[in-house]
Amino acid sequence: MKILVVGAGAVGGYFGGRLVQAGRDVTFLVRPKRARLISTRRLRIVGLGEETTLQPHTILANEITSTYDLVLVSVKAAALRSAMDDFAPAVGPGTLILPVLNGMRHVDDLAGRFGERRVLGGVVVVSTTLDAGGDILRLADMQSLTYGSRAGPAPDELVGVLGGAGFETRQAADIVGEMWAKWVFIAATGAVTCLMRGTVGEVASTPGGVEFARAVVAECAAVAEAAGHPVPADALDATRQTVTATHSSLTSSAYRDLIRDRPVEVEEIFGDLVRRARELGTPVPLLGLATLNLRVYMGRRA
Repeated sequence: MKILVVGAGAVGGYFGGRLVQAGRDVTFLVRPKRARLISTRRLRIVGLGEETTLQPHTILANEITSTYDLVLVSVKAAALRSAMDDFAPAVGPGTLILPVLNGMRHVDDLAGRFGERRVLGGVVVVSTTLDAGGDILRLADMQSLTYGSRAGPAPDELVGVLGGAGFETRQAADIVGEMWAKWVFIAATGAVTCLMRGTVGEVASTPGGVEFARAVVAECAAVAEAAGHPVPADALDATRQTVTATHSSLTSSAYRDLIRDRPVEVEEIFGDLVRRARELGTPVPLLGLATLNLRVYMGRRA
């Protein structure tokens, strides 16, 4: 299969890079600045003792002349609409689109543009960031991609394409439920670390911190349950343990963006969850506070 990876940042660059290593037919759709960096410095995956250098094929939006079998969308939510315009010429009658963005709002946007059955659901678990040199820096030894169809049978042809590429791959029977479970996790860790401006361990080791973190998790889980996608007990317990670990240095991608004065996915991670909670009649005062806090931050940046 011909694979187009939209974005070569911390997530797309990592999973796309692993696919390149595994010999898959991968092209990265990137902006001119990123294309120049990869051309001169190459695509580098570093950290945790790794020093991998790849020379993948890159393409700009105006250079797309053919369609692809799979489009892996890994851009930040704020860039999704322009990205859809960019990769639209790559979408043919049989193209599958696999987004791995946070939250759920992106699915509606993609399905509205390209069709409901074409858009799969995806969940990635990875801890990476771009360092000052533009390299993909691994922060923890976790890397998995779960995917599945949101309507109809799952595409079996992806098993051999995505599997055996250096990261755990799983085809899910209920991918929407798994997307909700991840949303609960990232919203909870994001709200705890962003609102308190600290790591999970710093919050949890402060008097009242554990109770606060548990309350945030409870709010997030209540929204998922009200929406008809309750988080499985074991996954919910794992989230509680994660955000209440007193010696943890864990942060969230939202927090890392915040302390670096970068844009934060406020509406996609928090605002949309709060909106759905209100429509469902589910009180979420802590999530509402975190959303307001980050909206003020984003307004100040603007």
